[in-house]
Amino acid sequence: MDSPSFVSTRRGFLQATLAGAMAAPFITRDLIARPPSGQVLHASFGAGGMAWADLNEIASHKSVRMVAVADVDSSRTAEFRKKFPEARVYADYRELLDKEKLDSVNVSTPDHMHAPQGMAALQRGIHVYGQKPLTHDIHESRQLARVARRRKLVTQMGIQIHSANEYRLAIRLVQDGVIGKVREVHTWSSKQWGDNGTMPSRTDPVPAGLDWNQWLGVCAERPFIGQGWYHPGNWRRRLDFGTGTFGDMGCHIFDPVFGALELTAPLSVTSRGAAPNSHSWATDAVIEYVFPATRQTVPGKVPVTWYDGTRRPPAEVLALLGKTPLPDQGSILIGTDGIMVIPHVARPVLLPAEKYGGFKMPDVGSANHWHEFVNAVRGEGKTSTHFDYSGPLTECILLGSVATRFRDTRLEWNAARLRFTNVKEANAFVRRAYRKGWETKEL
Repeated sequence: MDSPSFVSTRRGFLQATLAGAMAAPFITRDLIARPPSGQVLHASFGAGGMAWADLNEIASHKSVRMVAVADVDSSRTAEFRKKFPEARVYADYRELLDKEKLDSVNVSTPDHMHAPQGMAALQRGIHVYGQKPLTHDIHESRQLARVARRRKLVTQMGIQIHSANEYRLAIRLVQDGVIGKVREVHTWSSKQWGDNGTMPSRTDPVPAGLDWNQWLGVCAERPFIGQGWYHPGNWRRRLDFGTGTFGDMGCHIFDPVFGALELTAPLSVTSRGAAPNSHSWATDAVIEYVFPATRQTVPGKVPVTWYDGTRRPPAEVLALLGKTPLPDQGSILIGTDGIMVIPHVARPVLLPAEKYGGFKMPDVGSANHWHEFVNAVRGEGKTSTHFDYSGPLTECILLGSVATRFRDTRLEWNAARLRFTNVKEANAFVRRAYRKGWETKEL
């Protein structure tokens, strides 16, 4: 049996990370036979929105040939058809996988379909670039990481700022000890992917070209509601389909904190913000994590707090910034020797200014996150957000989403067992049942 990819001990975490790093250079049987100059045959799950950005970035690599796309809404495939006239277009990703010979895919659809689509590709020996959050539910993240590792496939999560100079620099500064050992972290986003209103009671006609059944996928049947309630604009707000502000932006903003501090599984998580209603995530979240110490932190336990919407760190924390403006999104790391502000997305700021005024920032470079994935598929290098890194990161984020359902209750987490130990009711949100006919092996 595979060992858990998200474990509470530093040794286990490093073993899991090393396993993922080692997996990256391996390639499938077909690619082993193909010379380094050969093409990477790629398909996209999703044609519009973030999928359009992902597939274009991947296709810009000289070794990639875009062979197909699957999108449940034919109205969103026009640009794809125009730019890639020789590629084939499908409504059902399963049909695409059955008919096409592929080396890699990008999964850039709404959150609820990330896991089944990613797993379907992995099970066929196809390398996967998966948009953030990696999955909708905690159990799904654990399973994707396990299967990718077992099959030695190249993976990458779409948190592209991870490869940018700004986040690479922030991680380097922390790990070089520039602000000393970190005592606490505050991280936030102004976005408001929630909805406190009443769910419309009407049923609207399904737009021409949209396969509503395919769009629902693993989720329970329900009538279509137009005006952007679900598709294409606001699915992130809905409990069944999105993961709220934290699921959207947390995977980006929490990433340099998670990576720099070498965090493992949290010991507990507590929500101090509003709870979701029957259909949508709440806004103005405050989620308190407690992590075990690492070599980058002070001994004992490390508090990390997330805020979104209108919520921000307390006044005593903001006072530490002096005249430095608070970014709209970002993090504050409070160390024993100094403070670092990580804006999303800008170069980190070291405080107090009088102490770090003459500090010379190291040169850490940057990378093309999408091309890094393609190169690893070709056996050239490895990815930086493989699923043994991004799976545990996503699990952290999704624990916060579960906590919002149990306001002012400390949820104690056992990562090895994938269970909350003190509030049994919370375990119902670790894994959900898929709609009949959409069951997916290993999920």
